Amino acid sequence: MSTPPNPAVPPPGCPAHRLYGPEAEADPMGLYEKLRAEHGTVAPVLVQGDLPAWLVLGHRENLDVARTPSRFSRDPRRWRDQQEGRVPADHPLTPMTAWQPVCHLVDGAEHERLRGAVTESLERFDRRGVRRYVKRFADQLIDGFIESGKGDLVADFAEPLPMLVMTQLVGAPDSYGPRLVEAARDMLQGTATAVASNTYVTETLRELVQRKRAVPGQDFTTWMAEHPTALSDDEIVEHLRLVMIAAFESTANLIANTLRVVLTDRRFRANLSGGHMTLPDALEQVLWDEPPFTTILGRWATGDTELGGAQIKAGDMLLLGLAPGNIDPQIRPDLTVPVQGNRSHLSFSSGPHECPGQDIGRAIADTGIDSLLTRLPDLELDVPEDGLRWTSSLMSRHLVALPVRFTPQGTSVTGTNRAPAAARDAVPEAPLSGERPAVRVPWWKRLLGRR
Repeated sequence: MSTPPNPAVPPPGCPAHRLYGPEAEADPMGLYEKLRAEHGTVAPVLVQGDLPAWLVLGHRENLDVARTPSRFSRDPRRWRDQQEGRVPADHPLTPMTAWQPVCHLVDGAEHERLRGAVTESLERFDRRGVRRYVKRFADQLIDGFIESGKGDLVADFAEPLPMLVMTQLVGAPDSYGPRLVEAARDMLQGTATAVASNTYVTETLRELVQRKRAVPGQDFTTWMAEHPTALSDDEIVEHLRLVMIAAFESTANLIANTLRVVLTDRRFRANLSGGHMTLPDALEQVLWDEPPFTTILGRWATGDTELGGAQIKAGDMLLLGLAPGNIDPQIRPDLTVPVQGNRSHLSFSSGPHECPGQDIGRAIADTGIDSLLTRLPDLELDVPEDGLRWTSSLMSRHLVALPVRFTPQGTSVTGTNRAPAAARDAVPEAPLSGERPAVRVPWWKRLLGRR
């Protein structure tokens, strides 16, 4: 049976730009501005496989889409291209567009039921306890490179810190961390192996749920399992996957982006160190200028409608443009004007599907960066600023490395916070199916090929 033709989204004579490939990966923000100049606040684009979609560029239009699920549903089963057979099972976006029993892919009463379980379980955490975890793991990571006088703040700090904290919060052994980080990054980049990475993450978290059913703890997984809504194992697994992967990518990028600005913008750093700007305010400024996710996939039109002058058809896919929406000239005509403390950015979306774990992400970034700058006050970039490199995917722009130098110091500010055996040696409590034998090297160094 032949594949149905792909309907054209853009107006006649106006070709859509690809949100993947060399142009998009080299300069996504430049592409967004080109689209804004050509189409205004809503632009026709192509995602992997040249599937058509709409990229929402305007701040007001992004809020309109995010806050009106009656017009723009989160349920991917409405996607016309999928209904008509143009999205194969091994498509790179399948891990993010295949329907699952998870709160961010349903609307209405079912969304309220599932999201209620997530938010009520997250609210059980003692915020001071979360910050203690962050401080402990941040010090362990800093101890790993503080004696050398040099480090890479992406590989040595920004990437491992969120997953170390999240493995504690969900009640997982530290040994789960290495391949979960690798698989999460692969899924979010929409690579050819994204589906296999998604399978690994799902199977690993299913084993965790089974462990917690047998031996409960004081953790997010147990609280989800014990919630009065009586979630199934599938529902718990999918929400663990959502929380861990979203927290990993968004928080790692937020930490890296903030540290880059501190190291490259003298006025920003002076305001921070001089007390003219608090670290939470600094994080909000970075969330405006460099959101951890540049776009969010996706919403699907429930019927024919109009948005920003574009004629949207029922079943069309839309992508929330968080990064372009945050610099919409309609709300920020002068990007040099600070917006510290203003939380009306789009970085955590809005409406009923606004990120439920954003406060935990802020706590990890805030506490981690504060620990780093307190212990290493003379941090300096160890390469020219124009030597920094990024990798980009459909949903995010990721700093590859952030090399720094500083005055070498002794390890362990408390004298007792070296990494515990489980984190240091990465010995599993019980081997996971298909897992490679553990070696006695810190997991974040194994992940990055450092021995």
